[in-house]
Amino acid sequence: MTEITDIDIFISGGGVAGLTAAAAFGQAGFSVLCADPMPPVTDRDAQGSDLRTTAFLQPSRTFFERIGLWDRLAPHAMPLQIMRIVDAGGETTEPRVAHDFNAADISELPFGWNLPNWLLRREMVAHLASMPNVDFRPGTGTAHVLTREREARVTLGDGTRLRARLVVAADGRNSPVREAAGIGVKTIRYGQKALAFAVTHPIPHENISTEIHRSGGPFTLVPLPDWEGSPSSAIVWMERGPEAKRLMALEKEDFEAEMTERSGHLFGPLTLASRRTIWPIITQVADRMEGERVALIAEAAHVMPPIGAQGLNMSLADLRTLLDLVEAHRDDPGAADLLRKYHRARHTEVVARLTGVDALNRASMVEAQGLRDMRMRALNAIYSVKPVRRVMMQAGLGARG
Repeated sequence: MTEITDIDIFISGGGVAGLTAAAAFGQAGFSVLCADPMPPVTDRDAQGSDLRTTAFLQPSRTFFERIGLWDRLAPHAMPLQIMRIVDAGGETTEPRVAHDFNAADISELPFGWNLPNWLLRREMVAHLASMPNVDFRPGTGTAHVLTREREARVTLGDGTRLRARLVVAADGRNSPVREAAGIGVKTIRYGQKALAFAVTHPIPHENISTEIHRSGGPFTLVPLPDWEGSPSSAIVWMERGPEAKRLMALEKEDFEAEMTERSGHLFGPLTLASRRTIWPIITQVADRMEGERVALIAEAAHVMPPIGAQGLNMSLADLRTLLDLVEAHRDDPGAADLLRKYHRARHTEVVARLTGVDALNRASMVEAQGLRDMRMRALNAIYSVKPVRRVMMQAGLGARG
């Protein structure tokens, strides 16, 4: 029989959230094993690479500094100084209203820093390799999880048997660990998909993230470093499913013409600088964020449309809260009362933010001209009242007060 290995924390899932969790608990001195059935794709142009980007807001940067990851990421990070919201919901795609939310109004730092997801994986995997108390097992899935009051028994796909004091489920929206723990989810489907890709454009982005609203969902350009000598941005283009599939199937020249039109020509002609990827859009929330010896984080706990840079930043807020509790209770990092505190600390806020992003997404999807006009008036009202504008920006950062 295979020998059982004792560890403090087992992390199921080696995406950005799982790799960050491994770094965080490893930095805190716990013995950690992180496993994922798919080896991480760490090359931009490799098949299967994640071409989406993540904008890390100020609290997330502070957390990365705390766990020793920021020095690795900083050289690749593109500052986001201004969030520009554009309404192009008139009869044509020309922008009719644009408002800038400038981080300088509330902070000496940018709103956040943008990094490609494939590059995050590359840097995080390299960092974990330098940590003697962290074992990362790419290409190895979680085959079986059995929890008891005092421990969790985990069997991996390669036959490795573990005894862990805490299991962290970072294994995505279809989390096997969440299912094994008997935790249900509520899901909202929008009939939307998101296209994600990189472009170059002749007009510089000037560190401005631009979100253009018309119908079907927002068209968002997020600054990237220059690519082959030209200004570059990452785009997330949300549309209703059939339209997204039609766009995905277009020839390159036709697609470039349509995305340039959808962008309102704000950056000049857009040129594809990567392949196109497509992702389903849902809102999903777990009934609980804890079970016996199990904590859910990231998409195992909550999934939302990619609006306002909330997704992974909320995941890091999960991890930050869990790490604080575990460091304060080192004698038993998976104790039932600790995990209940984690659920209470996070679940209400998660539901509130999901509700807000759901409302924003529905507003971005509207087709009727009258509803588009209402959306424009609401944006004008928010922007014109300075205290309201400040509160909205602070809420976007995850700040309180």
